[in-house]
Amino acid sequence: MIVWLNGAAGAGKGAVAGELVELLPGSTVFDPSLVGSQLRDLLPRERTAEVVDCRDLAAWRRLLVETAAVLLSEVPGPLVTPMTLLRQEHRDEIFGALASRRVPVRHFLLDAEETILRARLAARAAPGTRPGDDERARGEMAAFRAARAWLATDAHTVDTTALTPRRTAEQIAKAVHDGAGTCDIVQTPQPTAETVAAGVLLFDDQDRVLLVDPTYKPGWEFPGGVVEAGEAPARAGVREVAEELGLRLAAEPRLLVVDWEPPAPPAYGGLRLLFDGGRLTPDVVDGLLLPRAELRGWRFVGEEEAAGLLPPVRLARLRWALRAREWGRPLNLEAGVPVGSGPAG
Repeated sequence: MIVWLNGAAGAGKGAVAGELVELLPGSTVFDPSLVGSQLRDLLPRERTAEVVDCRDLAAWRRLLVETAAVLLSEVPGPLVTPMTLLRQEHRDEIFGALASRRVPVRHFLLDAEETILRARLAARAAPGTRPGDDERARGEMAAFRAARAWLATDAHTVDTTALTPRRTAEQIAKAVHDGAGTCDIVQTPQPTAETVAAGVLLFDDQDRVLLVDPTYKPGWEFPGGVVEAGEAPARAGVREVAEELGLRLAAEPRLLVVDWEPPAPPAYGGLRLLFDGGRLTPDVVDGLLLPRAELRGWRFVGEEEAAGLLPPVRLARLRWALRAREWGRPLNLEAGVPVGSGPAG
């Protein structure tokens, strides 16, 4: 198990972590910033110069997960992890990858009145503070204000305004014992080879497409998932739509695109199919349900709005699927690019 201590600069995460390991038997402090400092020493300077914060490095996020999983196999108790995560997509990627490795996460938000946080930061700014530290702290404070809404719904909040680090740690230890802070995330196993995945495009009465927001990976996605052994892809799409949205499709959907996604380590790639699930009536839309451990939201978007939500590979797949729907015939893609001729004359 990982006990993740989140919060703005000045929240006291490090001090609380030091106290908490004395209260949780067998626990160990795991500071992901150490992974970041080592990574900066290993990566080429031109790569590290592209980012201000190690959390923006995909390599850091992958190494954090792998390091945590290895450490948990070597220590008797949980890892206490003091690390600020203010971008929800980073939370999704890291916590989702941990869940896929069967590592449960307890997420705690250390909060305090902003005047207290600023006073703590000012007290820390002693002689010898590195240039730019104050500016980074102010920027993190602004980011924390923006992230507070989603953090409050995702994590168990502990108000540290009037608490010492010891008292804060005691509250968290009791909360861990009581089961608080649990992140219920779907545990999708990490693929070990190429996979076949089926997605279903669903449309509203304005021909906007439905996208869903997974809790276990960054970015928006189409309803769908990995095709199970012995399962027909179209039926897999029907099954996934029922599981994710509580929607029973009347018939197997029509194929729009088949896209071969090349391997890009650590991802294995494979075949990605998109099907046309048809247009949903307003009453059906009103009845859509979400499994909270897997999806946190859904929305209908036009092609232009989808460009701001989907990663490039999924956006290209969507665009060609919309063309295939318009032309009335499926398209064969490789890495998001059609193979063969365009629409029939």
